[in-house]
Amino acid sequence: MGLELYLDLLSQPCRAVYIFAKKNSIPFELRPVELLKGQHLSKEFLPINSLQRVPTLKDGDFVLSESVAILIYLSFKYQTADHWYPSDLQARMRIHEYLGWHADCIHGTFGVCLWTQVLAPLIEVQVPEEKVKRNRTFMDRALQNLEDKFLGDKAFLTSQQPVALGYDVFEGRPRLAAWHQRVEAFLGTDLCQETHGLILNILEQAANKKLPKPPPEACPNMLLRISRIP
Repeated sequence: MGLELYLDLLSQPCRAVYIFAKKNSIPFELRPVELLKGQHLSKEFLPINSLQRVPTLKDGDFVLSESVAILIYLSFKYQTADHWYPSDLQARMRIHEYLGWHADCIHGTFGVCLWTQVLAPLIEVQVPEEKVKRNRTFMDRALQNLEDKFLGDKAFLTSQQPVALGYDVFEGRPRLAAWHQRVEAFLGTDLCQETHGLILNILEQAANKKLPKPPPEACPNMLLRISRIP
């Protein structure tokens, strides 16, 4: 069996892995894991990843979780172009600097919109409005840092663009908007639409009640995540 990637494109880390593999023409078998259906908690998935998380990579008998580790593994194994993961030590450390910041200030912050507008209502939980407003402030601060520290006058960052449901992250930020256009042009519009189609249409699906209701076994972890929204 060749390379297998267990992904749900509802998840930003999964989308990053999917884009990287596709853009670099890395052959893989996609193994969809639908988080909203609780498939990551199933007895079938448990032997694949005891942490019950996606993305997960399986390469023969070798299993790897966490998106950053997977991306680095793929870049080494398939010897991708140097601009993805530079051989120069300082350039490589800039990538790790950004990835550390991204996990805390982009992924953790911008994902809140999905929880407040889609996932919490699915289990009949309402996030207090003051938390929603506070998160907007955190997003604005993160975008300013993204623009000033990590983008500056460069053409590209080391990551994909942030996505926040119901929030135009590029409004009033021409440098970030231009960067977004460059990233999409580099990756290709078709790949971007293929990868982001689910997340960009999820509000409409939620309004039309087309999303599956999470199973009871998924609710404790979902409630824990909601409780961690500052």
